[in-house]
Amino acid sequence: MRAIWKGAVSFGLVSIAIKLYAATEEKTIRFHQVHAADGGRIRYKRVCSIDGEEVGYDQIAKGYDIGGGEEVVLTDDDFADLPLPTSRAIDVLEFVPSDQVDPILYGKSYYLEPDGAATKPYVLLRDALEDSDRVAIVKIALRQREQLATLRVRDGVLVMHTMLWPDEVRRAGFDFLDEDVSVRPQELSMATSLIDSMTADFEPDEYTDDYRAALQEVIDAKIAGREVTQQPAAEEAPSNTIDLMAALRASVDRAKTRRGEAPAKKAPAKKPAAKKTAKKAAAKKTAKKSATSSTKRKTA
Repeated sequence: MRAIWKGAVSFGLVSIAIKLYAATEEKTIRFHQVHAADGGRIRYKRVCSIDGEEVGYDQIAKGYDIGGGEEVVLTDDDFADLPLPTSRAIDVLEFVPSDQVDPILYGKSYYLEPDGAATKPYVLLRDALEDSDRVAIVKIALRQREQLATLRVRDGVLVMHTMLWPDEVRRAGFDFLDEDVSVRPQELSMATSLIDSMTADFEPDEYTDDYRAALQEVIDAKIAGREVTQQPAAEEAPSNTIDLMAALRASVDRAKTRRGEAPAKKAPAKKPAAKKTAKKAAAKKTAKKSATSSTKRKTA
């Protein structure tokens, strides 16, 4: 695994240097969008809706919609002075019983590894969490956003679960909750009996993604039958200055053509024959001057 973040867990006056790793990965089979007729990749461009020009990442700002067709544009300078805590600290706020954290709040999971000489304080925090049967509530700035998270122990390793803020969880406001629905004791007893008969210890390895397995079989069958399309080779980058200038000139001409402007006319190249003629004439003129000077010297 490759560390995606380095920082420290701030635990009272103790600072524990750690590395952060993604603890999970989705096994979804991913696809590209292609043209059904020839298998060519579908490309998307960032185009301005006003002038129709393609926009580079360095020219993109953030727009906040305020309604009525109006929006506020925010640049990097607007974000610079916001009170985002240091991106290299995981601040422990408090310790709470694990059963008090609603699973609906959980987001992504990360492993924490001690960095350098931080193994002893790391193990100390890990063992203290296990002995107390608590989880640590922490704050972390991750990907330019302040997030609430928990620290718990799994297989001897500290695991951080990012969490949603309380106002990010929607209220379950369904109409049936206001209806007066009665359940007979016999029905409840039968349902409870059914649950008891299906009760078992949870073994996650016993479950498989049948859809993904079936889809992989379809893909493998197409590969075995050579039902594949060959993507065109990527154009090679210009290998020297002359080729680079030619590519730049072609790009400028293409951009002008798209805007309805005429491409720049190429300057007429000088013919090699003309160069040779000019050189011969200069040589004859030099020889003539030399001969004249020699004659004058002899006469003198």
